[in-house]
Amino acid sequence: MAVKKNKTTDDVLLILCKAVKKILSQTTKNDIQYSPMVQKIAKTCLKPDIGCFVLFEGAFSGLIIINMSAGAAVELYQAYMRQMNFPEEEISNHHTADDVGNVLGELMNQIVGDFQGELEHQLSLSISQTQPRMLAVNKELILSINANIDRPQSRRVVFRTENHKTFHLEMSMERTEFIELNDPDNQNYNDLSMTKDEQNKAFLDDLDI
Repeated sequence: MAVKKNKTTDDVLLILCKAVKKILSQTTKNDIQYSPMVQKIAKTCLKPDIGCFVLFEGAFSGLIIINMSAGAAVELYQAYMRQMNFPEEEISNHHTADDVGNVLGELMNQIVGDFQGELEHQLSLSISQTQPRMLAVNKELILSINANIDRPQSRRVVFRTENHKTFHLEMSMERTEFIELNDPDNQNYNDLSMTKDEQNKAFLDDLDI
């Protein structure tokens, strides 16, 4: 019999890290890696040179922040633009350009969308998000979550681009644990061998409606 493993904040963080790596690698063809070591931090904040934040709520509440150096932001932005076949004269060279923020904001939107999908698929959890906001900043800005969060936990993960530029992912969410129920009558709800459409159909069939 397989041993059931409860899921914690760090399992949610791993799903998010994989979403960052997947989306940025696919859209920029840039070799994105993240450190296997996770740092526990007391607070999340936006830091220079450019950062993006997203609030989420639903099954749990929290905050996601990505802080990038100017070099990392420009590298990822330019790689994306070249993948989209934009001419070189239309590609910006400075992280404060509007199109850099717009592109990175859209990539963040795709990352959170993938994160939402994997949460639903792997843990049967649903969250909603605010629109990502990408800001060029010249000093540290501390952000707090406007939500009733019990015992928040914060984490920071270091990412590296193909040219060894670093950026940081920070996540803060309520301390929580997801416990898998050993219920043989409820196996179809989250059967990972089935597609999402197959899972939904099986769930509705069980309801007999």
